[in-house]
Amino acid sequence: METNNRYGYLICWLIGIGDLIVLNLLFFLVYEELNPLYVGAIDKSLREVLLVLNFCYFLSLYFVPIQLHYSVIFIDKIVQRAVTLVTIFIFLFATCLIFLNIGDVLVTFLFVYYISLVVGFSLWRVCVRLMLKWYRRKGYNFKKVIIVGAGKNGMDLYHVMKDDLSYGFNVLGFFDDNPALASSLPNLLGNTSQVEDYALAHGIDEIYCTLPGTNDEKIARLLNFAEKHMIRFFIVPEFYRNVKKSLVMEVLESVPLLTVRREPLQTIYNRILKRSFDIVFSLIVLLSVFPIMYVIIGTLIKLSSPGPILFKQKRTGLYGRDFECYKFRTMKVNAEADTLQAVKDDPRKTKIGNFLRRTNLDEFPQFINVLKGDMSVVGPRPHMLKHTEQYSALIDKYMVRHLVKPGITGWAQVTGYRGETKTLEQMEGRVKRDVWYIENWTFFLDLKIIVVTFLNMLRGEKNAY
Repeated sequence: METNNRYGYLICWLIGIGDLIVLNLLFFLVYEELNPLYVGAIDKSLREVLLVLNFCYFLSLYFVPIQLHYSVIFIDKIVQRAVTLVTIFIFLFATCLIFLNIGDVLVTFLFVYYISLVVGFSLWRVCVRLMLKWYRRKGYNFKKVIIVGAGKNGMDLYHVMKDDLSYGFNVLGFFDDNPALASSLPNLLGNTSQVEDYALAHGIDEIYCTLPGTNDEKIARLLNFAEKHMIRFFIVPEFYRNVKKSLVMEVLESVPLLTVRREPLQTIYNRILKRSFDIVFSLIVLLSVFPIMYVIIGTLIKLSSPGPILFKQKRTGLYGRDFECYKFRTMKVNAEADTLQAVKDDPRKTKIGNFLRRTNLDEFPQFINVLKGDMSVVGPRPHMLKHTEQYSALIDKYMVRHLVKPGITGWAQVTGYRGETKTLEQMEGRVKRDVWYIENWTFFLDLKIIVVTFLNMLRGEKNAY
């Protein structure tokens, strides 16, 4: 266990050294390539500037520690943390340069350096993570793990750890008091009374306990043993069999509380960030391309069939409240618009309507909804009131998707669930992705969805009709 922990610290130090190399290389690259007019102030204080630069990196790590060596961390989270670290670093670096009386003349240099760091540092961190996963798949930098309890939860945990070796777990086997498992479980190491001796003899790093709550005395004994011998101890709650999702623990004074859902957008900072982006992005669209689109598309709509340019329909919004959603009209005026979903080769659609739907251009008036606050640029797509009433009775967790504002585009739409939902399974798939978005929201995920949506607009989508 001591050797394994030492390797973990060594990896952190190597990542830190690599970070410093990237920071300094990009500094000298920008310094050499920029016009002397923008970097001349550095010449007289180059040593002091380099000292400040490296000091600011270590100070930034206090706010955004290295987590690349963790067993599970996703690529988008790596990029997000890299950008956060770079932003804090540049702020500290610029502040120090101001105290050196050269910060005010290095604005251009700092801007170019910041952009270079965002790109270069993110790529570096992602590459390190991919290399570390490859290294672990080869059988290095692993943690020795035992699982106490060979029931359903224990087997689920075992398969997760074994299916992806890049997590860095070497599961040595199970301990369980059920004698019937001896013949059916080849890696059964013994009963729960033998855990302590085995853990000490084999240098176990982590113990995962999946015993039912009725075994509280055994669990308490193992927990005390693990803490006494500096072995990390994890408990898989018994009700995981019925609630197979991430749980978040909160504390009310000294009482632990488990909530079934992590909602990043309940944080005031995230809500302000998302709403600010919505306002800025929608204003840019509405003041630039939308007026031109409205004239051109509006004329084509009028020529294709009689009726208004904009189609307004009641949709379900935040917390189940109704709002009036705007779209460019893509169908002839009909009595079934609020009850019947568009299908492939729908006779109600106009020729220009087909094009607008295929390219997502019919959704552009919804930037008005975004500016009004009824919608967001990214979020679960708003459904017709009839669909909300129908599917909320059929699909578990359907109404969870209304815990955030609906969006012009969303995670479900860019992962294959756009357009008509012919079966209940398709709608369940969409709801599942909407709930995943709510639980895993990040600003960078929103940006990713916007980029993928734009690329899909250029390619055209087969499900857009």
